[in-house]
Parts: sequence; C-alpha cells; structure tokens
Amino acid sequence: MQIAISVLLSLIILMLSVLHFYWALGGKWRLDEAVPTNYDGKKMLKTTVLYCIVVGTGLMAFSAFYFLPIVGIYLPNFLNFIGWLIPSIFLLRSIGDFKYVGFFKTVKTTRFGKLDTQYFSPLCLLLAVLGLSILVFG
Repeated sequence: MQIAISVLLSLIILMLSVLHFYWALGGKWRLDEAVPTNYDGKKMLKTTVLYCIVVGTGLMAFSAFYFLPIVGIYLPNFLNFIGWLIPSIFLLRSIGDFKYVGFFKTVKTTRFGKLDTQYFSPLCLLLAVLGLSILVFG
C-alpha cells in the first residue's frame, strides 16, 4: 500500500512541477486562475519566470523524494526530516494565509478563491495526509 501511495504522491507532485515549468516557459493555460486576487481582480502574487522555476524545481525534488525509494534509492538518514517537511508544507498551504489562500481565507468569492476552496486546498491537504501516512504507517 505504501508503494501505491508513494507512486500517487510522486505523480501528482510531478504533474504540478511540469505545470510550473510550462508557465516558466511562457505558457498561459490556467495561470490566471492559479494566482490569488483581491476583490478588484488585482493579483496578490507576482508570477515571474524565476518564481515558476523555483517552485517547479522544488516540486520536482518533492516528487523525487517519494519516487526514489520505489526504485531502491534511499536518502541518507540525516535527511529523514524531509519526510516531515514536505507534508508540513502542503498542510500549511491548505490552512493558508487567512486572507487569500487556504481553507481559512476570507477572500472567498473571487475566481481563485472558489477554485482554491474546491480544488487547490483540498489537494494540498490530501498530499499532506498521504505524505504523513507514509511516515506513520510505512
């Protein structure tokens, strides 16, 4: 079961990474819907090429973290904290900043706010729970 969870985590996070690299290369598909806005439509996050590359690279590293043990490659023990760090990041993202992102945001009726409530925050919570389940039950 843990292998299936690791594969699922790795693939979902890899897809998110690819999406960020697509945006870094100039792709526009769904980019506007992935950025929080205020009620006036002003973007609350600047999406630069560098930002997309940094996030895409981080997500790719997270994906590798879950995939490498499946193929028999293990990190040194002193890096075990990463197993807690990744789910913590996704859990914090799902909780949010209490204004524009996460389950506890106050700006909820923008296009991003609705998508965040329906898809983005639940996905982050799912990734956190799956990552923690590997640690607890693995």
